[in-house]
Amino acid sequence: MAPIATSREEFDEIPTVVGIFSAFGLVFTVSLFAWICCQRKSSKSNKTPPYKFVHVLKGVDIYPENLNSKKKFGADDKNEAKNKPAVPKHSLHLDLEKRDLNGNFPKTNIKAASPSDLENVPPKLFLEGEKEAVSPDSLKSSTSVTSEEKQEKLGILFFSLEYNFEKKAFVVNIKEARGLPAMDEQTMTSDPYIKMTILPEKKHKVKTRVLRKTLDPAFDETFTFYGIPYTQIQELTLHFTILSFDRFSRDDIIGEVLIPLSGIELSGGKTLMNREIIKRNVRKSSGRGELLISLCYQSTTNTLTVVVLKARHLPKSDVSGLSDPYVKVNLYHAKKRISKKKTHVKKCTPNAVFNELFVFDIPCEGLEEISVEFLVLDSERGSRNEVIGRLILGATAEGSGGEHWKEICDYPRRQIAKWHMLCDG
Repeated sequence: MAPIATSREEFDEIPTVVGIFSAFGLVFTVSLFAWICCQRKSSKSNKTPPYKFVHVLKGVDIYPENLNSKKKFGADDKNEAKNKPAVPKHSLHLDLEKRDLNGNFPKTNIKAASPSDLENVPPKLFLEGEKEAVSPDSLKSSTSVTSEEKQEKLGILFFSLEYNFEKKAFVVNIKEARGLPAMDEQTMTSDPYIKMTILPEKKHKVKTRVLRKTLDPAFDETFTFYGIPYTQIQELTLHFTILSFDRFSRDDIIGEVLIPLSGIELSGGKTLMNREIIKRNVRKSSGRGELLISLCYQSTTNTLTVVVLKARHLPKSDVSGLSDPYVKVNLYHAKKRISKKKTHVKKCTPNAVFNELFVFDIPCEGLEEISVEFLVLDSERGSRNEVIGRLILGATAEGSGGEHWKEICDYPRRQIAKWHMLCDG
């Protein structure tokens, strides 16, 4: 009987041993998984961002939204990119160490230009107004403006430019604007803010905060663009657009300032500049382009089929070049919008091909109280989209819009296409 008792004790010890080995195996697996996750996290943090900027708002570093650009702005050769050491994410906060005990930044000594230096600078940098910064289209339009427009003052923009050779960073500080016009007739004031774009790359855009009820806004905001070689600074152009925020409608454009960086020497430190704000060059309605629309009214199902086919001869939305157009289609019944659709955005083209079809249900018999509005807009990332042109089709529409509407009413179930001139939005 003794051997039988011994064998039973051995069987009782087996589950205990299996449990111990299982516990050790579980601890080892969890440790291995945690180690792999830490390795992946550390490898990701060591990667240098391809293009980034830091926004300094009155001495406090904040990070705006990341730019979705996969290509490095002004990318160097591949060999240079390989040799460039990885910069950790925390290196962007090195400037915080320069603060004093009160948390303020020490004042930097700005080099004042001597008379000898002023003689070496191209004369065009010191012309009054914006003659040196106006595009050829603006020069043509400026010759035809009236004397009243010439006397209209839109204010002065103050800013500074600097290049940090150690970090390969281009620094723009928007200081203030003075003497802005009042865009709100009731309060006789404005809610200004500034959008800045680095040209010719239209996608690189930043903007300041909105300052309420002031005609002399002091922004004091710094935008630092990393990864721009100094050799390419001369090829860039800064475009400032001064706007007034409107909560209930599209923001009012006060004016613009265009600064070509060719000829501006930034190797000597921070350069203070000021420029007069000029009126934005807006094209007349004759240059708004055309839109090809096809319509078909199905009287049996009481539906309206709208096909947005093409757009051609669309104007530039700004000085940066071509527009990124898309079309919004709004259906109205008795002057009340009851449905809306929109096409996809077509990148950088004045002659867009959409070929997109929309079907609208008509809530009443016939098309007497129905109208369709087409808005051609320029897609602007990070801001409100600008209207390029507008078209109305309906029974009360004038010109080709009324004629096209009459034809689809006279010939139901027939797809009829026509080109239409766009008017101001």
